[in-house]
Amino acid sequence: MSHLHEVVITAIVVKDGKYLIIKRHPNKKRFPSMWTVPGGKLETSDYTQHPKDTQAYWYNVLERTLRREVMEEVGLDITNIDYVTSLATIHADGSPSIVISCMADWKGGEVRLQAEEAVEHTWVTFEEAKKYNLIDGILDELAMADKRRNGDRGEWVRA
Repeated sequence: MSHLHEVVITAIVVKDGKYLIIKRHPNKKRFPSMWTVPGGKLETSDYTQHPKDTQAYWYNVLERTLRREVMEEVGLDITNIDYVTSLATIHADGSPSIVISCMADWKGGEVRLQAEEAVEHTWVTFEEAKKYNLIDGILDELAMADKRRNGDRGEWVRA
């Protein structure tokens, strides 16, 4: 039984009531040419390159990773990071992943796509998002983000 998982964190970026979605590069191993939200893997350098916040621990590690990933993938600064949900999967290659889905407000910048990651982007409402070939579960997460913006803090359900 494996105990090691890759840890991925994603951001539903909110700007002017719309959500940023990006189309993955067709050469991506996982989910090529599908639409998703920005994010990426936790790397040990996301904390080991910084001084510990207490004698034993680094804090705000996932937030730091998410800010780095969003900046790398789409060139945006984000703020007000808030947990939405989590999911687990085992990929076709046998690698287990834990994904932490968050939402965050756009703080600044114009979208600049990282060429090897994504080929298109758009800002959509929840209703507009239904027209895109989203990775399974993303539409449900956008529904949760919509509800959270209106004060509903429930757990994930199929939208």
